Amino acid sequence: MAKFGVGQSVKRKEDDELLRGAGAFQEDLNLPGQAHAYFLRSPHAHADIEKIDSARALAMPGVVAVLTGADVEADGLGTVPCVMDAFVPLERPGGIPRYYPPNYLLPSARVRHVGEAVAMVIAETAARARDAAENIDVTYSELPCVVETDGAEAPDAPTLWPEAPGNLSFVWEHGNRAAVDAAFEKAERIVSLDLVNSRVIVNPIEPRGAIGSYDEASGRYTLHTNNHHPFEARAIIAEILHCEESELRILAGIIGGGFGMKHMVHPEQPLVAWAARKVARPVRWISERGEGFLSDTQARDHVSHAELALDNDANFLALRVRTTANLGAYVSNLGPVSPSLLYTRMLACAYRTPAIHAEVRGVMTNTVFTDAYRGAGIPESAYLVERLVDKAGRETGLGAVEIRRRNVIPADQMPYASPVDIVYDSGNFEKNMDDCLNFADWFGFAQRRALAHERGKLRGIGMALYVESTVGDPNESVTIRFNEDDSVTLTAGTKSSGQGHGTIFAQFLHETLGVPFDKITYEEGDTDALPQGGGSGGSRSTYMVAAAVKLGADKIIEKGKKLAAHLLETSATDIRFDGGQFTVAGTDRAIAIMALAAAARDTAKLPAGMEPGLDESAQSEIEDPTIPNGCHICEVELDPDTGALALEIYTAVNDFGRVVNPQMLEGQIHGGLAQGLGQAVFENCVYDSDSGQLLSGSFMDYCLPRADDMPEFYLATNEVLTEQNSFGVKGCGEAGCIPSVPAVVNAVLDALASRGVEQIDMPLTPERIWRAANANG
Repeated sequence: MAKFGVGQSVKRKEDDELLRGAGAFQEDLNLPGQAHAYFLRSPHAHADIEKIDSARALAMPGVVAVLTGADVEADGLGTVPCVMDAFVPLERPGGIPRYYPPNYLLPSARVRHVGEAVAMVIAETAARARDAAENIDVTYSELPCVVETDGAEAPDAPTLWPEAPGNLSFVWEHGNRAAVDAAFEKAERIVSLDLVNSRVIVNPIEPRGAIGSYDEASGRYTLHTNNHHPFEARAIIAEILHCEESELRILAGIIGGGFGMKHMVHPEQPLVAWAARKVARPVRWISERGEGFLSDTQARDHVSHAELALDNDANFLALRVRTTANLGAYVSNLGPVSPSLLYTRMLACAYRTPAIHAEVRGVMTNTVFTDAYRGAGIPESAYLVERLVDKAGRETGLGAVEIRRRNVIPADQMPYASPVDIVYDSGNFEKNMDDCLNFADWFGFAQRRALAHERGKLRGIGMALYVESTVGDPNESVTIRFNEDDSVTLTAGTKSSGQGHGTIFAQFLHETLGVPFDKITYEEGDTDALPQGGGSGGSRSTYMVAAAVKLGADKIIEKGKKLAAHLLETSATDIRFDGGQFTVAGTDRAIAIMALAAAARDTAKLPAGMEPGLDESAQSEIEDPTIPNGCHICEVELDPDTGALALEIYTAVNDFGRVVNPQMLEGQIHGGLAQGLGQAVFENCVYDSDSGQLLSGSFMDYCLPRADDMPEFYLATNEVLTEQNSFGVKGCGEAGCIPSVPAVVNAVLDALASRGVEQIDMPLTPERIWRAANANG
């Protein structure tokens, strides 16, 4: 194993620059001559715009322009599209096409959620732009609103879009309805559950931002923006601006967290590019934190009814799911994909359930639009299934462990084709569970519960299995360039949002070519650098780039053997490559790859017909997903007198295939666990049902978990290699937040079982726990 290769806990290359404060985030970027943008946002959830009077604002010192929806329409700009039809074409009942409303850059006639931008002020400073926005007079005629997911289709609910009666955007069905109905007919037991998967606000540490510029001479736009899929952003924004993709360059620097939200194009990004052309100077915008609460894509927000059919031996026969998913006022770039395909195709989870049928109704409400967030539909499916399985364990008397053991997919059935059209290529789910039970001392829990009882506390333990399918663009590009200063530059089309891509990908390059690890630099985030890039999302980047690096390395090795043979005066068939050395077989005659790269730049040293340089480009193509999986166990203790909840111990056993960097993997899991536990226990996105106001619009009202809220994490891995890529790697970035939510909720329900509590919804606030614990006297 190479010292800095795959499998080693190599320290992150990125951290030195970041810890010294030398990293350039979006906020750190300024362009000469730039102006600053500020967006005036609607205070109403649903209202007609009667008039926008910007005369006072335009007369203020330092104001360059005030742009509104009328200006957008006059210039013929497009709307922010939903690109779902390329992935899953959806319909409404009766074969009526789905309805995706126009997502206006700036609406001219009506606003549909609090925080929707209605005017863009451009001024010499951000402060002057903000002050000028306060002097724009907007006359609204307020309309009734609807914000509740389960109320969107009510007969008396106000309609957001006339083209979508009942606020219904689509209905998605997946699975075999007839087989499920037949299985329920013969079932010995039916377990049912109603639950809410609560809405979350993403809140990465770095807000969104963008700086647009336009070069009149070349006719090209340049957009600096913290987006972790710059190539897709380029395609979408070029469509909005009605320009060719070649006329738009996207540059993304260091990103301080994205979690899916920064994958999406938001209206402000094309607006600053358009505005830069109109005012003939760069236009800069950075979101304020409160602005992000009102305008960043939000996530989750399901209301579901689920039923599980079992036979007399508690074997699962069928699963039936009915879900209403809240899309918000508009339909974001990929808004429908999470609650449709990505959600329903993982409803088998880790179990042999012969028949599954799901129906999802995508509805629109006067709320911020939702889209993919870490896990993208899979945390929602795992939460539903694992809550339901736990309830089945209680109702059958088998308990959480035995009900799972009877129904878990055995390793000898891999590859396993689930009834919702996905194949699990590898995994040992039962071993994950057995290891996790042992590490968590599950069977010694009764003693810990008794000790807690003596102290007047309720202690609970909960578990959850999960299976994830990694998704994303099936293509990824890289270039490998040998520089004259003996460094090597690796460029990839994906984009890190804090995961440490530069370190991981350097490990692959070091492993495959043996180039010195400390000589490898990593570049990303520039759409001019490569013809194509798949972006970060769906836990795809590691294995997609690894495969592309391997393809590029193979090309370099093949060319290197020919050049080495020429320099060492032998046949190319006699050259062997290993550990960065080209060696003549059976001899000690060799040349190192970096020396060979230097020779390759010297045309005098090349054989006839060989192009100079060892540089290569490669593109991987992997259609099939990887299938990470695992078992998580959470142990909690709560105070029935106050509702205070303590997350005591968290144990997780995961299968990510071949582990690339154990230390960085642990960091990824810790982050995912914190986000999952955050949704389960702390985060509560609340809209007022009458006014549509976001009541949790700041950190005074929306609680994110802190380090001291987290339990001790005990992590282990089972490496079951996949054959879907050359390194056997499975994605890991989203796994932590998938099972953590049901694990902690199941643990709290276990703690409350002695009080007769059978149901509780997120978030598990002290008030909610206290009410549940004391509801029965």
